[in-house]
Amino acid sequence: MSESDKHKGHKETGAETSAETGVDTDTDGVLAEVGPRLRRIRKERGATLAGLSSATGISVSTLSRLESGLRKPSLELLLPIARAHQVPLDELVGAPQVGDPRIRAAKPIVMHGRTHWPLTRQPGGLQAYKVLEPQRKLEPEPRTHEGYEWLYVLSGRLRLVLGEHDVVLGAGEAAEFDTRVPHWFGSTGEGPVEFLSLFGRQGERMHVRARPKKRGEDD
Repeated sequence: MSESDKHKGHKETGAETSAETGVDTDTDGVLAEVGPRLRRIRKERGATLAGLSSATGISVSTLSRLESGLRKPSLELLLPIARAHQVPLDELVGAPQVGDPRIRAAKPIVMHGRTHWPLTRQPGGLQAYKVLEPQRKLEPEPRTHEGYEWLYVLSGRLRLVLGEHDVVLGAGEAAEFDTRVPHWFGSTGEGPVEFLSLFGRQGERMHVRARPKKRGEDD
């Protein structure tokens, strides 16, 4: 068997092992590109391996193995190299650019006469919705289930029945509660109400940051 055949067989075996163990091949590809990128950035700055070794405390042999792909890059190695080159760590690893953070309006969901607009991309975890409750008069039917909910009224008035409490929230008011407590919310019958709802099925609490006080404002 030729050396090239041995090398090919070794690569194929490695690929099979990666598939069997569930290693992300995309991650492998990103890591494989780190070495050439390290060499390019170093040469662009006119630095030698010896000079970079002196600046980072990493041995010349380790730096050489990193650039040739024989040494797997780690945060412990990349951080001092990024500092020496004065570049962001993302530039060394070729991290993808952050995508557009805006949530595009999805097709609304109508349930029990109430319209919901999903505001989160991923299933599971905390879910956010914009909700429109039409004007109607309903008899409260409190229920319970696992989770934690946070409501914020955008416009109109929202009636909330929670345990022994029966309150009305106006625009700009919010409420949060454990959904294991009997609860119901809906129209007061005086007009439609638009509100935001954040819900966590596993009881995750929502943390809302308050506007920081300006200097000179009263405590």
